[in-house]
Amino acid sequence: MRPFDRLRPDLSSLRWKIAALAAATACLVVAAVGVLVHLWTAHDIRDRAQARAFNSVYAAMDVYRRTGTLVDGAELDPAGLPAILRDPADGSRHTAYDGRVDGNMGPSFWAAQRTGGPGSPVLAVHVNMSGDFHTLRQLDVTVTAASLITLAAASPLAVYGAGLLARRLRRVSETAGRISAGDLDARTGPTKGRDEVADIAATVDLMADSLGRRLRTERQFTADVAHELRTPVGGLLAAADLLPPGETEDLLRARVRDLRGLVEDLLEISRLDAGAEQPVCAHVPLGAVVREAVTRTGFGTEVTVAGADGARTVETDPRRLERIVSNLVVNAHRHGDAPVQVTVEGRTVLVRDHGPGFPRDLLRHGPRRFHTGATERGAGHGLGLTIALGQARVLGAELLLDNAPDGGAVATLHLPA
Repeated sequence: MRPFDRLRPDLSSLRWKIAALAAATACLVVAAVGVLVHLWTAHDIRDRAQARAFNSVYAAMDVYRRTGTLVDGAELDPAGLPAILRDPADGSRHTAYDGRVDGNMGPSFWAAQRTGGPGSPVLAVHVNMSGDFHTLRQLDVTVTAASLITLAAASPLAVYGAGLLARRLRRVSETAGRISAGDLDARTGPTKGRDEVADIAATVDLMADSLGRRLRTERQFTADVAHELRTPVGGLLAAADLLPPGETEDLLRARVRDLRGLVEDLLEISRLDAGAEQPVCAHVPLGAVVREAVTRTGFGTEVTVAGADGARTVETDPRRLERIVSNLVVNAHRHGDAPVQVTVEGRTVLVRDHGPGFPRDLLRHGPRRFHTGATERGAGHGLGLTIALGQARVLGAELLLDNAPDGGAVATLHLPA
């Protein structure tokens, strides 16, 4: 990641979405208020101009009838009088709006009244509204400038407020992610406020408590069952030694050995789940440890150590590393097809077979105990990969499961530096 990329805001985050929504809402409010103020002011200007024209023609008509003179800008049959006012039907006063603009003149309001009977001159008064509309334009500019200044000041506050909410939600999300990754002691803790975010945080903590209790009960049950089975399994092994040699004795011994292996696997899983396992690290040659682990499986497996990495020394727990490699190799032989290949390169150990590959459900959700995925991958208890993943976590290593493009399962173990 380039340095300036860290300063670039993530516009898809909730923080910026809330801030954008607040800014958009403020813009809509400002636009609505500005339009309403403009319309109301324009309507008021026209109403006041109409009233002035109406009252002025009344006063001018009174003076004209008494003295015969024109006052207050009154005119007789002016050239610019709108056609609708040139022939009033009676002696009543009438008004009309004239939207024409000529320089500083217009728009205007006219008021007119016939001075006498039919055919007599029409006395008209003209009220120019250009000054009022100029004031209206200044008001629009002032409202727009004030709105932009207010929006510029409110936007950082909206971003800051949205950031507070986003941080609280991110804290809940991180806690849920830690719980999902297996940290059952992770908690959101006290959250400020009594809003929906606080409710979500409390619910996540309650869910973690309930899940932790259930998992601890399950782990304890598994450990208790495994411990209780060790004694009768040991007795079965001793009893099998007393049987006379033959096919029955061989079959019974094989089944008892399988049962003892299952009990030992269950005990190992219970210790891994409880976090009781601690690595005992030493500097060991990685290639030699992998070769030894593959040899002990008893399966014919091709081992390749890339270049000078055969003499590479790593600091790890050799017993746990052998356990991981042997489980991966045994799993490849039991559930895949030959050839099974083990490659050591750098700090990476890759185990590949040429069978049908890992089932999609296993790749999506990870290995589950007593679940072997697809039936075509053979029989088993589904504990080998579970133990390998658990031991990899103890070593601080990363174990990735995938399928090769040309077929076959691929397990890749990355040891920490």
